[in-house]
Amino acid sequence: MIKKTELIKKCRKIKLIISDVDGVLTDGGMYYGKTGEIMKKFNTRDGMGVSLISDKVKINLMTRENSEIVLRRAKKMKVDHVYMGIKDKELLLPEICKKYKILKEEVAYIGDDVNDLKIMKRVGLSIAPNDANRKIRDIADYICKTKGGEGVLREFTELILSTYNLRRPIKEKDNR
Repeated sequence: MIKKTELIKKCRKIKLIISDVDGVLTDGGMYYGKTGEIMKKFNTRDGMGVSLISDKVKINLMTRENSEIVLRRAKKMKVDHVYMGIKDKELLLPEICKKYKILKEEVAYIGDDVNDLKIMKRVGLSIAPNDANRKIRDIADYICKTKGGEGVLREFTELILSTYNLRRPIKEKDNR
């Protein structure tokens, strides 16, 4: 994790948040029936987080899975784009930056497991749920207080929004 003053500086630069889905927006559980995947549990607070920040920051979802459920949740949350079936997530970063005309330093990525490691090392700000894989927590700039599926995206959007409202420089020992 990085110092609070550095975290604030990085948050103020963010123009795009990319979030993994399973283990971040969900608790990582998958429910299957005879016909395949039938349910995932999402936290409604994440949708409100998207709504609160959407006029300042773009939101994308990126997942290794191919899931109609994810597409429906993304549509309801009104995210800007969904990338599905992505094995090597870091390979899409240059294309995404070009699409939004931003630098990789202006991208935040939220991930929870080893398949997120490479992209998290390449973005400007990396975030992990509290219950993320140890390797992910070790490299994350910020570890959320919340666990996957409990409002991780909402917590991070509130953190970014709080940096917009700061009127004075924050000192490292400041507990606000």
